[in-house]
Amino acid sequence: MLINRKGFITHVISGDRHGILIPDLDGFRRGAFRLRGLRCVHTVLSSKKGLTNEDLTDLALLRLDAMMTIEVKNELPSTFNLAYLLPPDPGGHKWKTETYREIRSVPYKFNEFIRDLEQDIERRCRLRLVSSAEERAILVHASSRGEEFASRRLEELERLAETSNIEVVDKIYQRIGRYNPAHLIGKGKLKEILISGLYLGATMVIFDQNLSPVQANNIARMMDIKVIDRTQLILDIFARHATTRGGKLQVELAQLRYTLPRLVGKGTAMSRLMGGIGGKGPGETKLEMDRRRIKQRISSIERSLKDLSKRRVQRRKKRKKERLRVFSIIGYTNAGKSTLLNRLTRSKVTVADKLFATLDPSTRFLFLNGRKVLLSDTVGFITNMPPEIKLAFKATLEELEDSHAFIHVVDSSNPFIQDEIEATEEILEEIGLIDTPRILVLNKCDLIDMETEKRLKRIPGLRISARTGQGIGNVTREMEASLSRTFALARA
Repeated sequence: MLINRKGFITHVISGDRHGILIPDLDGFRRGAFRLRGLRCVHTVLSSKKGLTNEDLTDLALLRLDAMMTIEVKNELPSTFNLAYLLPPDPGGHKWKTETYREIRSVPYKFNEFIRDLEQDIERRCRLRLVSSAEERAILVHASSRGEEFASRRLEELERLAETSNIEVVDKIYQRIGRYNPAHLIGKGKLKEILISGLYLGATMVIFDQNLSPVQANNIARMMDIKVIDRTQLILDIFARHATTRGGKLQVELAQLRYTLPRLVGKGTAMSRLMGGIGGKGPGETKLEMDRRRIKQRISSIERSLKDLSKRRVQRRKKRKKERLRVFSIIGYTNAGKSTLLNRLTRSKVTVADKLFATLDPSTRFLFLNGRKVLLSDTVGFITNMPPEIKLAFKATLEELEDSHAFIHVVDSSNPFIQDEIEATEEILEEIGLIDTPRILVLNKCDLIDMETEKRLKRIPGLRISARTGQGIGNVTREMEASLSRTFALARA
């Protein structure tokens, strides 16, 4: 039986010798640091004495007020077992179990006891809350790669989370030979993560690996907190930063395409599949659309984007007619592309030390050797860029085709600079622009140390600091040389 705090029985569940199946409890009270408001009482056969690991796990995962078992001997009730959650303590104890000869021996006035316990749990947990973040997350990376690779991926995932105003309370790495097709990682590890999240005040779990629709829904059934993956997190950031009509439409299209195959049922994960951490983007109401309406919306957005694409084509034809040369600034997200655009063109494009701060491209005029050229800032790239993002921003990436040269900006202070260079080159390869001339620019040289200086000697590129202006003249001269080569080829 499931019993609420008023003493009313809300559920009567029939099981077998293997156990009982607790139904969906989404309709009952829940919140950070709060208990469910339900206690579970069930019988056990004499061969299964006491509280099992499954009982204790359900107690924690479902945040029940208590888990109680009555042992049955000779068809009569005997020993009574009680378990309840504990407030966080230095010893890491998560629950307490007690055994009584009969249920009447329990010394507690239950409602008063549970109310005081819940208040103690909330008080101690809230002492850890010091930030103004919208969410608190546990990050999870699982792969067959080593700790160094996992550490890099979790660090990047943490920066993505911070960009979306999420406080990271824990980072977990599990090395596995192959992914679990049902839950990505083992159920045992998932339960550990969820129980840990209760005491850390986590409101969500973010997986570095992209979850399949089956995995997302299976995990959602286990969790009492939100679960999203890397793609959803990036889509949220894009939803926050999109300002133009085209950018907003592209983000909504990506979100709808991502959500469509995942509309197979309700779960805690579904509340974050669209709409953004801060409520940006299409919004939660669109989660209630059926597949037909989502497909209609996708078709409508695609038509709108085609119209916008036609306008881009017209602008590109005009540029060709005027023989305007285009330089595009490309590179990994947060490498300093917008700062370089501002430095070269004396503009005031928005700059922020966050991933994907620039989503809508910016184009400015620049004079080189007396010739007017266009300098375009583009959306940043990232390792394993989700296919939904690439597809949605196909029109934006197509504009790179008009570029006569790329200014490839990399963050020279990043210890994994080579990985970022390769990630950008992989995307250029995919869109068929790997042969476009590139000027490699090693930005943020004012932030490097001696060890990084030695590593940079192996990478040929222009050393600059777009923030301070160091080395900017070298970039301008290299652009002028590239422009002269372009005109020379045109005359030939």
